[in-house]
Order: sequence, then structure tokens, then C-alpha cells
Amino acid sequence: MARIIGGIGASHSPTIGYAKDTGKQDNPAWKPIFEGFDQIRAWVKDQKIDVLFTIYNDHVTSFFFDHYSAFALGIDDLYVAADEGGGPREVAPAHGHLGLSQHIALSLMADEFDMSIFQGKAVDHGILSPLSMLGDADGPWSGQIVPLQVGVLQFPIPSAKRMWKLGKTLRKAVESYPEDLNVAFMATGGLSHQVHGERAGFIDEAWDHEFLDLLEKTPEKLVQMRIAEFAAKSGMEGAESVMWLIMRGALSDQVRLVHRQTYAPSVTNIATLIFEDLGDAPDPAAIEAYRRHINYELEGVGSIPGSYPFTHARSQANLRINGFLHDLVKPEHRARFINDFDALANERGLSKEEKNLISQRQWIEMIRRGVSFFVLEKMAAVLGVSNPEVYAAFRGESLEQFQATRKVPMTYSVAGGAQARGMDQTKP
Repeated sequence: MARIIGGIGASHSPTIGYAKDTGKQDNPAWKPIFEGFDQIRAWVKDQKIDVLFTIYNDHVTSFFFDHYSAFALGIDDLYVAADEGGGPREVAPAHGHLGLSQHIALSLMADEFDMSIFQGKAVDHGILSPLSMLGDADGPWSGQIVPLQVGVLQFPIPSAKRMWKLGKTLRKAVESYPEDLNVAFMATGGLSHQVHGERAGFIDEAWDHEFLDLLEKTPEKLVQMRIAEFAAKSGMEGAESVMWLIMRGALSDQVRLVHRQTYAPSVTNIATLIFEDLGDAPDPAAIEAYRRHINYELEGVGSIPGSYPFTHARSQANLRINGFLHDLVKPEHRARFINDFDALANERGLSKEEKNLISQRQWIEMIRRGVSFFVLEKMAAVLGVSNPEVYAAFRGESLEQFQATRKVPMTYSVAGGAQARGMDQTKP
């Protein structure tokens, strides 16, 4: 069973990654940054932490305002460095823990935290600034992560109380995971800073120390604060420190302070913090009851004949082929799909099996493999194949046989314009 060892607080300012990448370890002005992360690295190694549940906010890099979620949980096995404008950092990718992340996603949905789910996205300094500091001379940190992206850059954002409640549910989710793992929660961001407007450069070190005191001893006082109060006290961007309540909520009421440091050299008060969890081991009966709870809604769905539930595991395993077919919504991709399929498929890294499934129109085999019907529908529209023809292929029937089982033998597609008119069989 997974065990919660403790919690980490760590700023994620790009200052941190810049200091590491430019070799400033021995520069007196920068050295305190490294000293703080030395403590975290040593603790993670000493406690044999297998997985860091990493709470962060993306900085309008992989998550833009065209679709901006309050909470987005990563369920991938690899998270590469994002290009934030000047080229990606030359750091090792973070490795995700598939089993734990998918278990947590199921748990959160069962407890009515309706998560957005992401995969195939690069991560920016929100994760990689602190995570890259956990490596040593022998290479990057060898553990795995489960990332939670919190949307705190476009108001309204989730309240402090919502963050706290999420942490409480995450504790149950982690402790109910059956694999033997040492898990720590790492909250990133903050402390006080503001990077826009006439208030740019704002720092309040006195508030930051009070915040850390409250976080350790009386976090319920922080839980009652409004987001506007966080913004006033911490700076508008420093209000991201509200995410630390997710980490604190996932820990026991009683924690032991192992390390605490702040350093405010320029625009952000850079902090490192470690709590050890002093809580009792969970009750085995309660854990078993919780596992039944999180599986209740989907119990038996996998045994419905002729049905293939599109789970997170199937989605993650088939992201490449689903992504390839999803891009048929783009005119240039459609054109190459029709006229230059082999070269396009090779550029996108499709396997021989995946290419054969598509080129040979193996409809039911793609469904069984884990391709979503709703990208197959797009593929069919591009090829001039109607939806009923695809349904018939799934059932091993001819179109005529399938249509004979319908009240009205309709032909239709998601294609638009001339493509739709060319497929219409009802016109005179």
C-alpha cells in the first residue's frame, strides 16, 4: 500500500532553473537557492521517495486561455521540458507513474472532484524549476511524478477551502493505492511576488513567514482566507501559494517541520520547506471500503458484450494514433493523409501496426485496440465513408444488412460542405 511520507513546499521561479543551467552554485548571490534545494534533495533521497505528487501552475505555456481548467491531472508516463519562448531547457524529462495517476483520477471523480485530464503535454518551469534541482552529480532524480496543474492565472480561481478539501481527498486516494510506494506531496509556487503592473516587484517577507507558520500549525486560518486576501498579502501572482493548501490538506493534522528557508534576492521570495507526516497508518477496513466506493460507478462496465470502455489506460496507451486521426480536423493534415499517407505517418512516428490499421480500414480492430470512435468518425468523413458503413463494419455486416435493422435506412456523416453533399444518397 502507498504511504504518505510528508510534504514539500518549493518555489518554482524561473530564477531557480536559470541558476542551475548557468552554473551559479558557488556564486554568493545565488548560493542560498541551491542550499535550500540541497535540503529537499537529501530528504527525498533519505526517505526513499518513489513518487512526488507535484502541484503546480502552468504559465500559459501548455495551458492557454482558450480552454483553461481549474484542475488538470496528468496521467502520462513522460513529461518533457516545454519551450517557453527561448527554447526548452536542457533537462531530463520527468517520468510519470501511470498506475498511481490513473488510480487518483478515478478516486477524485468518485469523490466529485471533476478533474480535467491531460497527457502529451510538455511542462514548464512550474514543475521543472524545482524538480531539476533534485538531481545530483550522478544524474536527474530517479523517481516519478503525478502532476496536478491548477489554474490560478485567470480569475475566478478555486478557493482556499476547495484546495484544502482536494488535499483531503488526495490523501485517501494515495493511501488506497495497492502498490508499495513512498509518496510525498510537493506544492510549488510562491512565495510573495508580483510580476505585472505598477506593483511589479512587490515582496512581503513578513507575511511569508506568517504564512509558513500558519501552514504548519494552524492551516485552518489560511483555509478561511479569500483569494483577494492572498493577492493583497502575497502579490497578485504570489496568490498561487494558495496551492500549498492542497499539500497541507493531504497531510495529517500533526506534522514535523524538517526544513524551512526563504530567500528574497530579487522579485520572488524563494522558499523551500519540508514537513514529515506524523499521522497513524490508515485503517485497512476503511481503505477497502474506499476502494469499493471509487470502483462503484464503473463496476461491470468492462464486461458489457461488444463494448470497449475508453479508460485512461486505453487513452494513454493509444494517444499517438488517436492524436494522428484527431488532427484530420486540420485541412493541411487531411490533404497529406489522402495524398502522402506513408510519409505523414512516418513523421508522426506511427508503428507499422498502426499504419496498417488505418490504411487497411480495420475499423473494429482499431476500436478493440483503443482508438476512439470519435476520431474514426473523422477519418471516415475524410474518406467519404458514412457513419452507418462504419457501424456495419463493427458488426461484421454489409451496409445493406445493417440498414435492414434500422427503422429508416439513413446515411449521414460529420463531414461538411461539398464532402457531405457528395455522400448524400437521398438527393434526387
